[in-house]
Order: sequence, then structure tokens, then C-alpha cells
Amino acid sequence: MTTPDDDTTTLTARHAVVICTGTRAALPDVPGIVEARPWTNRHATEADSVPGRLAVIGGGGVGAEMATAWQGLGASVTMLVRTSGLLPRMESFAGEYVARSLTDAGVDVRTGVSVARLRRPDPDGPVWLELDDGSELEVDEVLCATGRAPLTDDIGLETVGLTPGDWLEVDDTCRVGAVDDGWLYACGDANHRALLTHEGKYQARIAGDAIGARAAGKPLDTAPWGAHATTADHHAVPQVFFTDPEAAAVGLTAEQARQAGHRVRVIDVEIGDAVEGAKLHADGYTGRARMVVDADQQHLLGVTFVGPGVAELLHSATVAVAGRVPISRLWHAVPCFPTISEIWLRLLEAYRDAAGD
Repeated sequence: MTTPDDDTTTLTARHAVVICTGTRAALPDVPGIVEARPWTNRHATEADSVPGRLAVIGGGGVGAEMATAWQGLGASVTMLVRTSGLLPRMESFAGEYVARSLTDAGVDVRTGVSVARLRRPDPDGPVWLELDDGSELEVDEVLCATGRAPLTDDIGLETVGLTPGDWLEVDDTCRVGAVDDGWLYACGDANHRALLTHEGKYQARIAGDAIGARAAGKPLDTAPWGAHATTADHHAVPQVFFTDPEAAAVGLTAEQARQAGHRVRVIDVEIGDAVEGAKLHADGYTGRARMVVDADQQHLLGVTFVGPGVAELLHSATVAVAGRVPISRLWHAVPCFPTISEIWLRLLEAYRDAAGD
């Protein structure tokens, strides 16, 4: 490896090498992108002044969070979203709640629109965005929140038969399968399984235990939910978007569950209407909870919350999904009165009542 002083140091690993290089922002292939010098999420969290007008390209989690933050700091924000709504990887209602709140706060949320060209003739001047509907937008800064690319370009992948700049495909112990002798691992964003900090930490714990077991000649438990298997990557990935309101989810959406072949029942509850604790948490509380139930196995496949403060509800849902806790047992997990956690009781009651219809 090369040090900051341009010296070369050679390290020798006895058991394994783990790539944890993460990702960088992937900029869209749009004419004028270099000239426009757009912000990425990194620029947006390091900027020391508030632009008067900010365009956010992208409607995923980063785009929604940055639009929320910069509108709150006083910028006039326009969101340009290619899809039909925000937060496309969550249940559609989550994006609808967030979009409605952003609009109420003054954000101009435009869906079904793409950027055709960018222009910034004066490096210190405004940016013009030409849109595919023929309109034009002038802003002071533009933020691209259009995905991620792996930071694997210059780490020597070509020396072991891999392609620089590619995602690294791994098994459930996070071992890269395309390298002989099984000494190379990849954790976190670089393996493209779940681009979330907490999932990278989870993978590192599993991979570390697997490497240690292999080095000691001990057997591995790689069965689903075993000590050396990153099973949660497939079935119980939690994620929170710190928008206003917050959006939080774990596991499968209803559509994902159906596509995976499950027979499902979907239960929705309006949090502000049904939960006394929500009314104490905030006046005029609005939000929704959904649980996706495996109708055959009678356990949860996924849970989604949207509303103020719901981030703190998510771990209870993660435990239920990862533990495959039966619906019949969840009735015995008693939520405290008067907290927002009583949403669990309301969901179970709605599930019971729907079964009796």
C-alpha cells in the first residue's frame, strides 16, 4: 500500500483480507455535470453556508433527508425526482407522507421529471438545469442524490482476477467467492448487500467470527440465522430516514413479500387516530404503521412506520421480524401506557378483527 508520504508498505495477512472501502456518490451521466460542480451528500453535510436556492436531484433517502435539512436551514429547495414518488424502496405511503410534509414546508417536489442538461458558465455563478419536460430551473447549488458506486477502483482487484470498480459478490460469511483459496472478504457497502452503516457493522461481526473459526479449524454454523451467516441481509434489514416525519422500516414490503412467494396479510393503522401516546407526543400527530404478516407461518415479514419519533419504534419491529416471533406471542409483549409503542397493540387488534370478517 502507498502511504500519504508516497512510501510503499507491504503487509502480509496470515488468514484473510477484508475489503471495507465503502462507496462514493454516483453522479448521473448528464451533459454539463462536470461544469456544474454539484454537491454530493458529503458536500451537503460539510457546507458552511446556506444557498438561497437548492435543487436536489433524487428522491431516495439521501435526497429526502437533505431536502428536509436544507429547507429547515432556510434554503428554497426544489426536488427533482425521476420516479413517481419519494422513498421508492419503502411502502409507497411512507414516501407520500414525507412528500406531503415537504410540500407543506415549502419544498417544490416534482416527480416524474429528469434532468437533461446542466450549465454553470460562471464557476461562482448560478446553475441552470434543463429538464426533460422542456422547462428550466435556476439555482445557486445542485445536490445529486442519485445512488452510490463502490470504492474499489484502485485497490488492486486486478491482481487477483477481479475487475476494478466492481461490487464484490460475497456469500453469507462475507467471503468473496471469485477468489481462489477463500482468503478475501468484503463487508459493508462494497459488497452491495445493504448500503447502511449498521449493516456493515453487522457483517463485520459475522465475518470476523467466521475468519476466526476458519483460522482455528473450527466448524462454521452457516445455516440461516446461524452464528456465521448474515441472514439479516436477506430478511431483516432495518433502515430509518430522518425526514420530517421520520420513515422507518424493516424486512419486506407487501409487494416484495408477494413477489417472494409469500401469502400475506397487510394491516395498516393510522397512528395519530389510534394511539393515545401519539396525541401526547405531538399535537395533530399524523402517521401510519403497517405490518406484513406471513399468513401461513403467522409471523411478521416486514413492518413500516412513518410519523414523528418512529425511529425509536423500529428496533422492536426488527426483533419481531428477525426472531420470527409468532403473532400469538406478540400479544404477550405488553406496550406501556401511554406511549407510542401501543401502536403494536392497535396493529394486533386490527389483525384479529380483520381475521373475523
